[in-house]
Amino acid sequence: TFGTPMPEAPDPESLPSSVDFFSRIDNQWGHLMSTTNVIDIRHVEGNIYVAPAEVQQPYQRIWMRTRTPMPEGSSRLLQRAILGYAADQFMLEPVMRATGIHWANPEASVATLDHAIWWHRNFDISDWILAELESPSAQNGRGLVIAKFFQHGKHIATMSQEGMVRVRSATTHSD
Repeated sequence: TFGTPMPEAPDPESLPSSVDFFSRIDNQWGHLMSTTNVIDIRHVEGNIYVAPAEVQQPYQRIWMRTRTPMPEGSSRLLQRAILGYAADQFMLEPVMRATGIHWANPEASVATLDHAIWWHRNFDISDWILAELESPSAQNGRGLVIAKFFQHGKHIATMSQEGMVRVRSATTHSD
């Protein structure tokens, strides 16, 4: 067998946790994200929750897993559904990084247009998964992202997502 090699990345335990980040935000958004999100996300290149990326590039790596272990005997279908759900939280971030947009920008408008997933191997969503995401195209308020997911050195899934990523104009023009 052959497959895409897993990219290099720091140990996930050495990176800041999204759960810890949101638990320090004293508002409804922080409370919601720190108490209801089942996924712990750890950005290798730093998160873009409240500020633009330090380096504007169409690439990022993210470690992720469920915050608590899955119940014994959880089905492959459930594992895959959770990975698909979780990935939708960050799939368009490479476009946002490249264009200087961050999640807390009140003028940002981000929406999924389409999403495809290819499953290559079984995995355990309770254990760390590394996502490598890249945007090969972003213009006119739309962007495409291709993501490869790895666990224990093996390529487990590939996803693509096209989305709308733009900043609403502060002024509107009418004729």
